[in-house]
Amino acid sequence: MSKQSRPIFSIAIAAIGAITEYSFVTPARSQAGAGVNTLGVARFAANNGDTVTVDVMGTAIVQTGGAITDGGLVETDASGRAIAHNTGIVVGRLIPGQSSTGAGQWVEVLLMPN
Repeated sequence: MSKQSRPIFSIAIAAIGAITEYSFVTPARSQAGAGVNTLGVARFAANNGDTVTVDVMGTAIVQTGGAITDGGLVETDASGRAIAHNTGIVVGRLIPGQSSTGAGQWVEVLLMPN
């Protein structure tokens, strides 16, 4: 899939710790862990103290941590990647026509406030 998205609201934050490109970010400005509340998705990688753009509303490209069905709800894994929703906080939904067969793929996610 091409790495195209439709963000409608993004903010710049100072990263707390290292943040991986296309991973979920927490309101505490750090890379998300497993099943947590998120602010949005980092557009690029950042080191501690770097400014990084985070897409908060709209759609964002996210790396997957496992298989996700077409249009499926997602939560975060321990590395801030999208995985199929199980018991964590729902942070988004794959847009129609998007699915993942495993880890390391790119999907477009409709971000959900949480």
